[in-house]
Amino acid sequence: MPGRTIPDKSIRICADRGGTFCDVHASFPDPENPKERKEIVVKLLSQDPANYRDAPTEGIRRVLESATGEKIPRGTTLNTDKIDYIRLSTTVATNALLERKGHKHALLITRGFKDLLLIGNQSRPKIFDLNIRRPPPLYSKVLEVDERVTLVGYTSDPQAEEHAVKFDENGKISRGYRGKGWDGQGDAEGPGEVVQGLSGEAVRIMQRPDLVEVREDLQKLYGEGYRSIAIVFCHSYTYPEHELQVAALARTLGFEHVSASSQLLPMIKMVPRGVSSTADAYLTPVLRQYLDGFFSGFDEKLRDGKVRSPRVEFMGSDGGLLDLNNFSGLKSILSGPAGGVVGYALTSWDEEKKIPVIGIDVGGTSTDVSRFAGRYEVVYETTTAGVTIQSPQLDINTVAAGGGSCLTFRNGLFQAGPHSAGAEPGPACYRKGGPLAVTDANLVLGRLVPDYFPKIFGKSEKEPLDVEASRSAFDKLVAEINASVSEDKKMGLDEIVYGFIKVANETMCRPIRALTEARGYATSKHILASFGGAGGQHACEIAQLLGIKTILIHHYSSILSAYGLALADRAYELQEPSSTFYTSENRSVLRARLDKLDAQVREELHRQGFEDTRIHTERMLNMRFEGTDTALMVLPRPSDGDEEDFEAAFKRIYKSEFGFLLENKPIIVDDVKVRGIGKTFDSLGPSVFKEVERIEKRAVDPAKADSTYSVYFDGVGRVQHTPVFLLTSLHVGDTVKGPAMIIDNTQTIVIIPGATAVLTSKHLYITLD
Repeated sequence: MPGRTIPDKSIRICADRGGTFCDVHASFPDPENPKERKEIVVKLLSQDPANYRDAPTEGIRRVLESATGEKIPRGTTLNTDKIDYIRLSTTVATNALLERKGHKHALLITRGFKDLLLIGNQSRPKIFDLNIRRPPPLYSKVLEVDERVTLVGYTSDPQAEEHAVKFDENGKISRGYRGKGWDGQGDAEGPGEVVQGLSGEAVRIMQRPDLVEVREDLQKLYGEGYRSIAIVFCHSYTYPEHELQVAALARTLGFEHVSASSQLLPMIKMVPRGVSSTADAYLTPVLRQYLDGFFSGFDEKLRDGKVRSPRVEFMGSDGGLLDLNNFSGLKSILSGPAGGVVGYALTSWDEEKKIPVIGIDVGGTSTDVSRFAGRYEVVYETTTAGVTIQSPQLDINTVAAGGGSCLTFRNGLFQAGPHSAGAEPGPACYRKGGPLAVTDANLVLGRLVPDYFPKIFGKSEKEPLDVEASRSAFDKLVAEINASVSEDKKMGLDEIVYGFIKVANETMCRPIRALTEARGYATSKHILASFGGAGGQHACEIAQLLGIKTILIHHYSSILSAYGLALADRAYELQEPSSTFYTSENRSVLRARLDKLDAQVREELHRQGFEDTRIHTERMLNMRFEGTDTALMVLPRPSDGDEEDFEAAFKRIYKSEFGFLLENKPIIVDDVKVRGIGKTFDSLGPSVFKEVERIEKRAVDPAKADSTYSVYFDGVGRVQHTPVFLLTSLHVGDTVKGPAMIIDNTQTIVIIPGATAVLTSKHLYITLD
């Protein structure tokens, strides 16, 4: 393999390690035209222990081989001189949570609250289930710490000004409660000093922790093998001192990971704050262990935590890139799917047409669904695997239906999922003795063509998909199904196999309806952006079921989560508790606090190398009506009037969410937050819709297809000579009418009868009759 001269720090690598496949997208300067960048796509199994230890490392090795033209043996420590940056998204923490394979850790909590997280919020998601199976807590042991603070009152209260606690510039009470515990002389009676918390609330320190006693307890935990702890003290969101003292002590004793809830999530509500902290203590050590193993495959420049060259960045659950210092288990729950959301959002949105987009990521293990209408939809409390986590995440609905979903016939019903064949052993056609899966169904129906599919299977990693294994397994299933029904209801092989496809399609439609119809949006008035390795085989039929007429499939749709990493922006955010009434007097105070956080966020992004022109900030308040416990994170938009008219924005969002307003209730601000974004690109050029309007379209003669194949279509049956086009052989403006298939190295796109696909520079633009 002849070598190429590639400049140092010029190869940009993005890797998405999914449940079944690991996708890698890379680019480097074209040696013949350095102003242009050549792109490399690598797709490999996420797990293949017989051939490699770590999939992203192996993918990067292949990228370096391809870019430099030099042979790099497997197992070699990779030289990073040529690499500009590595961006990663991973499902390591997600899988650890789903499979309950996180790190053993202990919970340190205020004395008297030992069972708080076990009791939780008393919700019963399956209210009619007679056999309630509550997921066990993530922590293995609880240590109660004898510390306690209580709240005295708000610093300002428009309803009862005479009861409001006031502090002077030194943080001492100047006036406040005229009831129990107040002597009218500017100080507080009763046990404990009264101080001002971070939120502005008055905090009475009832009991400070005895650090000598805590040290003894922590040493016992350490002796029992605990190396990770979560610290959750009452009211620590506004008075974090006790948590910080215990956290510092734990680190001096050798604890490798400490999740202090006041630093991780300085928000009111002890239960979600506590569960989030235990989740972080449970997942972050697993994530760090994986990353240490990943770094060990590279030279000392990447392993050196101080130097860390090239840059290594990670996709966070909220769609922003994070550096290693800010990346944690809690922020990586949706690391994998988030890259795909960024990818389709930035490549499918048209700022003038403003047609909302539904993204459907059909992977090997699951299908992830999200919605984009000009702004990422972020939620601040989610439940994953029975664990309610309070942390900003993209609003992604996941359903256990993908290419690897197992197909079974049970109690007279066809079932697709929730169990998955995964990458090891994979579906039956992967040549590892796996179960029947959706991929096998597509293969038997002709929707996958082995000659065009990557030959990465079997022990040698060089064999094609095994059609006979899939067909043989289906023959047994067909016999079982037909034996259970009367003679007049027996079905043929294709009919039964397609029945499983219909079940899988309907399962994938369910979360789409939850994101649209259930929230008052007309599903049919959206565009469907399909991606993921199996997305192209199902997109047209899913759109048909939902009444959607336009489908966008990016040229890199099968690796869009990796491609999205290349487009993503760097994110950094700061948040502080507030507990302030939203009054005309307090608006200037709140704005000053936002200004302060804004300056700190910009300073950090400057430190990370972004210029002012590439930094954008979003200023938010977490608001609720007094007497309610549901706060909404409010980000005003131009239609709300004043640039920062938070009250109008809050009432609009509240009315949309709940259908009514509490007009006579004052509004409380629980938190102030600023999110900073360091822009990777100023613009990605004209949208696909503008391109479709201006390009000259021409029909492609089916006779010019690369080959034909027998494919089964609903309502039509077998089309024996379905044309198969290579995506790389088509040109911008070429129009393909269904039935047809369009294939490249990483994806197969099925164009059903009645659908028309137009090739643009970056997409297949598909319309349905």
